[in-house]
Amino acid sequence: MAIKLTRIYTRTGDDGFTALVGGCRVSKTDLHVEAYGTVDELNSVLGILRTLIDQLEDTGGRLVRDSREDLHRLQNRLFDIGSILATPGGSHYEGMPRVDEEDIAWLERRIDAMNAELKPLDSFALPGGGMLNAHAHLARTVCRRLERVLWRAQETAHDVPAAVLRFANRLSDYLFVYARWAALCGGEQEYLWEHPLKARER
Repeated sequence: MAIKLTRIYTRTGDDGFTALVGGCRVSKTDLHVEAYGTVDELNSVLGILRTLIDQLEDTGGRLVRDSREDLHRLQNRLFDIGSILATPGGSHYEGMPRVDEEDIAWLERRIDAMNAELKPLDSFALPGGGMLNAHAHLARTVCRRLERVLWRAQETAHDVPAAVLRFANRLSDYLFVYARWAALCGGEQEYLWEHPLKARER
């Protein structure tokens, strides 16, 4: 698909409305606009994570190689999902991207592969301990918010593809496991929830 962007501002959104794929105009508060906007936000966090990975020295381990492959795939699939969500329900155009069961199965295979290397948790994981872990958890929380927006849209208009809903749910699981796996492979500390809270030395 050839794309050429020559003009960035159009002034057509100054009235609080925007166009979906095909030209249908909706309010910028429409749940579908919020949904693909949240996809864009999630993709931006993955962009930070991908950039952090690209800045790491590749010492022959799998962290850099596998992360690059996964994040490259995920960013492109998320952009596809944004396009799907920006298309009015029931509409279709030539070359329109789609999410299928193989996308979900791939996430599950990656989750299982990473989780097999991790020690079982004996407490709840907290975000942080290193930049990779922290940004992966940030991506996870944005993904969980995306899920909530998608289900509100589904309950309102009933036109969110079922595979997109499942992909978002599985992606948040992937990001949780990835946060732990990246911390392990990158030698980062992993924060855990303490209850009761232990006193810290000053």
